[in-house]
Amino acid sequence: MASSHGDPRHLLPTSYKRLISEWLEEDCPSFDYGGFVVGESEGEAKLLGKSEGIIAGVPFFDEVFSQLGCSVEWHHPEGAPLPPSQKTHVATVRGPVRKILLGERVALNILARCSGIASKTSKLNSILRSHGWKGTLAGTRKTTPGFRVVEKYGILVGGADPHRHDLSSMTMLKDNHVWACANNAAGAAGEGERKALEEGDIAAAIPKAVAAAKAVGGFSTKVEVEVRSVEEANAAIGAGADVVMLDNFTPEGVREAARELKERWVGKAAFLIEVSGGLNEENAAGYACEDVDILSTSSIHQGVGIVDFSLKVSLRG
Repeated sequence: MASSHGDPRHLLPTSYKRLISEWLEEDCPSFDYGGFVVGESEGEAKLLGKSEGIIAGVPFFDEVFSQLGCSVEWHHPEGAPLPPSQKTHVATVRGPVRKILLGERVALNILARCSGIASKTSKLNSILRSHGWKGTLAGTRKTTPGFRVVEKYGILVGGADPHRHDLSSMTMLKDNHVWACANNAAGAAGEGERKALEEGDIAAAIPKAVAAAKAVGGFSTKVEVEVRSVEEANAAIGAGADVVMLDNFTPEGVREAARELKERWVGKAAFLIEVSGGLNEENAAGYACEDVDILSTSSIHQGVGIVDFSLKVSLRG
């Protein structure tokens, strides 16, 4: 978990505060009729955790109420587990009751989703560790537009790697990138090379794509290539790729390919092997072997359930 090395909130860009403002505005774009009914009473609300999971999303929850002039006191830290089948007093929110209610739904929605992602991530990570695998579990870029920073944060709290955050984080060359690069160069290609590309030999096009990526990314930007065969992987590694992604291989195919690649390039090239494509709690352990460095999946953050929270308000006498 990231917090074992420090507070993960220190990773957040200042832009997340703007997102919170936008989400509050979305939920109350004009008049707050319920708030008018409540008036100016001061009060507090107990944040109750009502289902099993891991608490995640504390800085977002705090920011919602900070922008509304309220304070939050946490009784259980971020990353702490919540037990099943009981209500846990997780935090207390204090301030004008109408402001607490104004931020209630936005804050709970964020906390529930982020905690659900952290919980799912932690569960899959535990499964992989129980099989003795020491590699890196990572998320993917299949995130919700506008909600990416929360989802990536939940992955971190759950103990996994968030992978790249955006197209600028690392150069990942998928088959479409390689084909497009090859087509751009087709006019200058020799007859043999054009024929190979027409017959589906994507391995022949990979070196040019990698060279182009390295030319603009420089020394600080890693290049990853998605491959469908050992031949394509060898072409990528030979061209200087930092990571090769074995996409949609069978578990047996992964073990054979990863071992062959590590043996062939030992002492010749430094690279990581990533495996992706349909991995989840039921099948991920089958792909975990000593020659695989990274398992990446969207199952830990896409379509994930929530951890249930509620706020119970009381007046201060």
